[in-house]
Amino acid sequence: MKNIMTNRKLSLLAGSIVLVLGTLACVVNLGGPAYPSERIPVSTEAVTQVQDILGTADAQGAQAGKINLVITEAQLTSYLADQLQQQSEPLITDPQVYLRDGTMQIYGKASQGYFTANVKIVISIGVDAEGQPKIELTSANFGPFPVPPSLRDMITNMARDAYASALGSAVTHFQLESVTIADGTLSLVGNVK
Repeated sequence: MKNIMTNRKLSLLAGSIVLVLGTLACVVNLGGPAYPSERIPVSTEAVTQVQDILGTADAQGAQAGKINLVITEAQLTSYLADQLQQQSEPLITDPQVYLRDGTMQIYGKASQGYFTANVKIVISIGVDAEGQPKIELTSANFGPFPVPPSLRDMITNMARDAYASALGSAVTHFQLESVTIADGTLSLVGNVK
């Protein structure tokens, strides 16, 4: 009888250890905002297209004095995914960028230890009085993770830096006139100073 009790305790202890180790080995998804049902495809071709669009901006501005950049959701999603893959600790993974209703909506997955959560970042882009982009973080939802104010500032600065690095040297000569975000496209129109 004593052996049976000892075996049961050992079995219960072993089962508990296996359960705890199994839980630690897994990543726990804590939910968060659901991705839209329509997935944006990611491709290296789309990244190349963005690089080509930005590369021809200088030539277009030099010839016409005006630049009109139109970038699609697939191109932006692919470009963002490519940029995030180059980071050792990206803010998010599995990005999806939706250009709808005048805003840029970025979905992704954030990780903290063994926990992951879906993320939704909404950015509005306008034009300030000097013809520079006015980029504002409208909302950030990191599921159950708290969003500290410093993270909001960091995301806004990252968006501004991405704009500046995307235009490269043309950014200092580019005066933005309008930004339109609708129906899956981002359109930037401006003049070369």
